Amino acid sequence: MTRCKDPVRVLRLRIKDKHAASLAEMSRAVNFVWNYCNDLSLQIFRRERRIVSGIEIQRYLNGASKEGLAIGSAVFQQIAEEYAMRRKQHRKVKLRWRVSGGARRSLGWIPFKARSVVWRNGQAHFQGLHLGVWDSYGLAAYEFGAGCISEDSRGRWYLNVTVKVKPARPGEAKMDLGIDLGLKTFAGFSDERLPNVEAQRFYRDLEPALATAQRARKKTRVKAIYARIANRRKDFLHQLSTRLAREYGAIFVGNVNASALAKGLHSKSVLDAGWSTFRTMLRYKCADAGAWFDEVDEALSSQTCSCCGARTGPKGVAGLGIREWTCSHCGTIHDRDRNAARNILAVGRDRLAGGIPALSAQAAVVHD
Repeated sequence: MTRCKDPVRVLRLRIKDKHAASLAEMSRAVNFVWNYCNDLSLQIFRRERRIVSGIEIQRYLNGASKEGLAIGSAVFQQIAEEYAMRRKQHRKVKLRWRVSGGARRSLGWIPFKARSVVWRNGQAHFQGLHLGVWDSYGLAAYEFGAGCISEDSRGRWYLNVTVKVKPARPGEAKMDLGIDLGLKTFAGFSDERLPNVEAQRFYRDLEPALATAQRARKKTRVKAIYARIANRRKDFLHQLSTRLAREYGAIFVGNVNASALAKGLHSKSVLDAGWSTFRTMLRYKCADAGAWFDEVDEALSSQTCSCCGARTGPKGVAGLGIREWTCSHCGTIHDRDRNAARNILAVGRDRLAGGIPALSAQAAVVHD
């Protein structure tokens, strides 16, 4: 289970378009420094067969702020740290080059350290710029941590900054909830009072309009449609995850492998569902609300009767279309998604020893 003792939240705010030219110039400087770090790392590895550290890269960048680039020394240090961290994360000697122009241009990105951005007089002050933003959070009440300024595909810029929030104290006793994620039914719930949520069609609904814009080669229209799809999906996931985090004291979700399923026949539907984003939202919103959150192994959850533990449910690809079934052992009628959610909840509560594989062992005992 996961509970965050000192929650950190990322606030994302739209920057007014009048600063776009200055931020674009900064992002080109960031790309230049990033590519220098990339080339330096590769050259040292070829010559000395070792991986250069982020601190050593920073030493090579000493005095670079005097070369007339649009960013200061604090941004240089943050770029070096980010580069070293991402290279270690991806286990590579070098990473992709950041491209400043052309059709394959990298989206703008400007990292900054804690307290490099200061909120004063209704503006975010950063590297000599006084950035106007649409403040929907009341930024004057927060102390800024590290973050970045980023660009989206439509050329809009956003301030992404981490802030510390006070951990919520658990309130009155609330029910626990198990959630089974799927394609036909986006979320099946263990709580019978809560209706299951049908899968949405964010991409499918706008796919004809997107195809028309792509055939007409209207790049601006294509980007706008993609943004609308993403915004609709994000709004749906935010509303659902917020409501669940507020109403339940503990939430357990199946660990369905979205990245693996996205490579199969139902890739569009899997990507359109946004399972990983939904789980991420639930994780930090439960931390804010003082609730428990955990991802549990969902193997065999759809096949196992949540009442008697017998594996009498639909199996294999042929059984995917069966949404309701009757347990041949105890006679209980099950909704496929709600039954799986009850099993996930049971695992989350540690009622089934050894995790979800115990379902198989329990089933064997029942049949014996």
